[in-house]
Amino acid sequence: MPTNFHYGGQAVIEGVMIRGPQQIAVAVRKSNGEVILDKRVVKSLSQRYSFLKLPMLRGILALIEALVLGVQVLTYSANQACDEEEEALSYWQIFLTVAISLLFGVLLFIILPAGVVYFLKGLALFWQNLLEGILRLMVFLGYILAISRIDDIQRVFQYHGAEHKVIHAFEADEEITVENCRKYSTLHPRCGTSFLFIVLFLSLAIFSFLNTPNLWWHIFSRVLLMPWVAAIGYEVIKFSAKYTHMKTVNWAIKPGLWLQKLTTKEPDDQQLEVAIKALDAARAV
Repeated sequence: MPTNFHYGGQAVIEGVMIRGPQQIAVAVRKSNGEVILDKRVVKSLSQRYSFLKLPMLRGILALIEALVLGVQVLTYSANQACDEEEEALSYWQIFLTVAISLLFGVLLFIILPAGVVYFLKGLALFWQNLLEGILRLMVFLGYILAISRIDDIQRVFQYHGAEHKVIHAFEADEEITVENCRKYSTLHPRCGTSFLFIVLFLSLAIFSFLNTPNLWWHIFSRVLLMPWVAAIGYEVIKFSAKYTHMKTVNWAIKPGLWLQKLTTKEPDDQQLEVAIKALDAARAV
């Protein structure tokens, strides 16, 4: 088992998923209070094809595998968290929901800012593209602020905070108990929220220098390049997680941590208990 493996995961509906080096574990609290566990072995394609471990390629692969795994664990958690009289959601229903959400994300965060700013012909190219990146970042912040007011999303954000607290306790070599986990921060440098912020910042910097002949190429270039920008962001987040002891790196990751104050909430003890069960199960051989 890799000794340098970084445990991580995601919040799901009424629960937490934790990924270990060989398996994932999903813990979900049902409506009757019972905590249900699901464990499954996961193997990355990079274990079969070593070239996929190369920088950039590993980032794109990690994003694809995280998306597929995310659909699977969301399907499981949604079906476990619902009441017995409610109809269970199928894998394809969750997949369709995620696909629509991705299309909506492309429209909202890529096409809309690119289309709006493209028609500002009075600005120089660099400033036009820079304004597009700033608008994209503002749309993202507005979206996070809007959904954070939804009660169900707030509970997901609490489980998100619980996931971070137990990972902090584990990485500090603490005994993983509710009492010990409670004292840690809900903010974590390897969080997906920080990753998204890095991707948006990188897209602002990279796209500022692109010159496109028309609106369609302008939009297509953003959609085409965004996975590669995300791959760069993946390398940046790996580097920053390794060198958080450096003052410059510690300073650079602060905006992503500040943004996590919107996507994580302080969990209660029952939510911490669920996250601990997920971590314990993911660590068990």
